[in-house]
Amino acid sequence: AAKQAHVAVNISTTKTIKTIRRFSPFQSKEFKDFFGDEFFRHFFGQTPEQEMKQRSLGSGVVVSGDGYILTNNHVVADADEILVTLSDKKQYKANIIGRDPKSDLALIKIKTENTIPAARLGNSDKLMVGDWVVAIGNPFGLGSTVTAGIVSAKGRVIGAGPYDNFIQTDASINPGNSGGPLFNLDGEVIGINTAIVAPSGGNVGIGFAIPINMAKSVMTQLKERGKVIRGWLGVSIQVVTQEIKEKFGLKTEEGALIGEVTKDSPADKGGLKRGDVIISFDGKRVKTMNVLPAMVAETPVGKKVEIIIIRKGKEKRLTVKIGELKEETRMAATIPEIEESFGLSVQELTPELAESLSLKGEKGVIISGVKNGSPASDAGLQRGDLIEEIEHEPIENLSDYKRIMKVSSSKKQILIVIKHRGHSRYVVLKREKK
Repeated sequence: AAKQAHVAVNISTTKTIKTIRRFSPFQSKEFKDFFGDEFFRHFFGQTPEQEMKQRSLGSGVVVSGDGYILTNNHVVADADEILVTLSDKKQYKANIIGRDPKSDLALIKIKTENTIPAARLGNSDKLMVGDWVVAIGNPFGLGSTVTAGIVSAKGRVIGAGPYDNFIQTDASINPGNSGGPLFNLDGEVIGINTAIVAPSGGNVGIGFAIPINMAKSVMTQLKERGKVIRGWLGVSIQVVTQEIKEKFGLKTEEGALIGEVTKDSPADKGGLKRGDVIISFDGKRVKTMNVLPAMVAETPVGKKVEIIIIRKGKEKRLTVKIGELKEETRMAATIPEIEESFGLSVQELTPELAESLSLKGEKGVIISGVKNGSPASDAGLQRGDLIEEIEHEPIENLSDYKRIMKVSSSKKQILIVIKHRGHSRYVVLKREKK
């Protein structure tokens, strides 16, 4: 793997930022806040701006001999100038071919007279926990540096974006390594180094890389059209927890539970429903909820895929035509119904309340209060959440809520569906022990 160091490159970027030039101590923020902008415009005129150059460093990997280089989006985003230094110390100006903030990947290109050495891209799906890996990059601007370690985990979710699926490694990855290659011992690139977890900003043995299989899909689209078009299913999903498993009578905690199906979406047209558990997508097993978004995103728009679900304890096969993912797109006072055993109070969804909470056309009851330390609080319920369903029965008004809660009074835990900030999900509420 160390023999492949020549395919790793150093990237330096220059970005222009504008700052306000200060001419007088009386133009400090404190004075400005006290006297106001109008006062300063009258006495000092328009404050001129000063341009400054900000420089940063990163890494990349040559993916084709004609000068295409893969790196992290955050390395080159908003850069005015990108300079690439190859292993032979030759420098070239680079142009951005395409960027994808959602996966934090970018494709840039340099013009060279001759063909340059390119990396061999491996198969990150074959990577196993415990396998040895080698990271190459430009940490702290020191130049090409090689570090080794093992794969600590796969499929890590770190909250970096909607398609989190990182390889975790203990190979030293420091600032400046971002965008550089992670190799297996056969000299194949199996990841793009992207992040570290460290309070001080240095390495503490926890680094992350984007799997190369995900990067291949993104890279191909960036090269062809400069952007990424992703598949869309149209569901909100959640983790199958131990409590959810028991309430739904599932055998395992595998799969992705559908909390909501978007109206007129591919999922809706294909027959998927709230409460279905997706266990297979297009022939691939859905082991955890986190893998499904990437599976759907990488599916070509218009492709018909087979989805295997568990519905009411029985396995069912559906065919869905994948659509295209488009770019994203105060409480009124009423007398609340208090449910002591769960620590929450609810109230009728009035037209005024529905309008103020952007819930026009919705049915259910609104949570008006949650007691600290209660089962409702532990389950993550919040004031303003809409309760749409209890124990698989729809809730349209306060009368429905009272009736179903009374019927369920002997149960130690109940399954509810809530809508929070426009998205529905299942929640298991455990009754407070007396």
